[in-house]
Amino acid sequence: MNHSKVFIGIDIGTTNTKAVVFGPKGRIMGSHSVEYPLHHPHPSWSEQDPDRILQAVIDCVRNAVLKAGVNRNAITAVGLSTAMHSLIVLDGAGRRLTNSIIWADNRSVEQAEKIKNEWSGHEIYKRTGTPIHPMSPLSKILWMKERDAETFNKAAKFISIKEYILYQLFHQLVVDYSIASATGMFNLQELNWDQEVLKLLGIREDQLSAPVPTTYALTGMDREIATQIGIHPDTPFVIGASDGVLANLGVGAIETGEIAVTIGTSGAVRTVTDRPLTDDQGRTFCYALTDKHWVVGGPTNNGGILLRWLRDEFAAPEVEVAKKLGIDPYDLMIQYAEKIPAGSEGLLFLPFLSGERSPYWNANARGLFFGISLQHKREHFIRAVLEGVVMSVFSVAVALRDLTGPAKDVRASGGFARSSLWRQILSDVMGYELLVPESHEASAFGAAFLARYAMGEVDSLKTIKDWIQITHRHQPDLHNTQTYLQLYYMYERVYRKLEDEFHILAQFQRNGSF
Repeated sequence: MNHSKVFIGIDIGTTNTKAVVFGPKGRIMGSHSVEYPLHHPHPSWSEQDPDRILQAVIDCVRNAVLKAGVNRNAITAVGLSTAMHSLIVLDGAGRRLTNSIIWADNRSVEQAEKIKNEWSGHEIYKRTGTPIHPMSPLSKILWMKERDAETFNKAAKFISIKEYILYQLFHQLVVDYSIASATGMFNLQELNWDQEVLKLLGIREDQLSAPVPTTYALTGMDREIATQIGIHPDTPFVIGASDGVLANLGVGAIETGEIAVTIGTSGAVRTVTDRPLTDDQGRTFCYALTDKHWVVGGPTNNGGILLRWLRDEFAAPEVEVAKKLGIDPYDLMIQYAEKIPAGSEGLLFLPFLSGERSPYWNANARGLFFGISLQHKREHFIRAVLEGVVMSVFSVAVALRDLTGPAKDVRASGGFARSSLWRQILSDVMGYELLVPESHEASAFGAAFLARYAMGEVDSLKTIKDWIQITHRHQPDLHNTQTYLQLYYMYERVYRKLEDEFHILAQFQRNGSF
């Protein structure tokens, strides 16, 4: 079957890569995903094998095209979305010296503190839009300079996973403004590498890829790889952007005041502005979508992964019952939580099991159940976890409101959106109507639509809204909103009072002593 104007979105995520073939009006014609592992060679390190991810990209596109039943000549363009903050080092011959060090890697905690305190870190953040944190390539490169001088001295290029994949496919080293703007080394006003940061790191501009707009297209794919994929080598690959900013595009939150909330394994809250915008308190990021669209917001470390932790470690009875009933254990856990009123009868959960990014940017933050009494049962703890995750998201939304003004539209996506209860909690906490677009694989859809825009098929990114169907709407229960607002003030106070203790406890957990 032949289809004209077919576009492919590739979403290269932390745990898997997915390729989706989109037809007219964004209709999904075929998709395929491949998972890959995380490696933890030392405590707090998180790495991945870039060649395994490259093979996942090849396999995903090939199989998605086969499932869609389209001829390779029907593929107009391919758009790319990737996770942010990865770092790979190449030598002068283009050989890898490292795995891909990903956003979840915390080896550079000390270097992040050094940047904050000794390098005028807040000024670096104001210029680059990336909060100072171990996630960023800025901190990772400094760690390498101080702790792995052999690799640092051999480094010819410091690149991301997207750059590595495009280098293998097209033998070019370029980086889009979006991925570059998440490194901590890219000047948002100049749209180029920040010379002062490079000087502090002791690296040269030619050790980084050339920055290009997110609409930049590469052609002339390596013919051997093109044959493996089953795609014409001259098919344009639009370099695209990061997964976060493309998720905003993919759910239609593309104008000022339109808020996108994503809760998957982790979480994020984002909105779009027409210029780079940073926060005087350093709570939010600012990353490029295009040179006229800037995504401001913040990520949280702890989303759906906490419900999985609760299931695996504490919900054995629910797992057993669910198995007998033939249902998902999560569904049973949420049924229990539905019986508990908003606020979990005073049981408050601070969900920092993986540290926290926005708005605190504190890798040493730790999880806490606060207010436990004899009246609290298993179902209270389940609901408190659901509410705690939403409280962390709301804390980012508060920072965003301070920076960009009140929301006018809140759109939700991610795995959490399968739960009606969890969606309602988010609406109640935010105090706004919540819109849930039909799942279109938001980041992959955003990547494909950006490719369509780059090819001149549409004249505005705003037209993506015509392709998005809203499947759920939730109105806030204002009584619950008041309850949650009071609990949020307590949430903030508890965090602030324990900030120093979190640091001390984290040291004990790392070193075995205070």
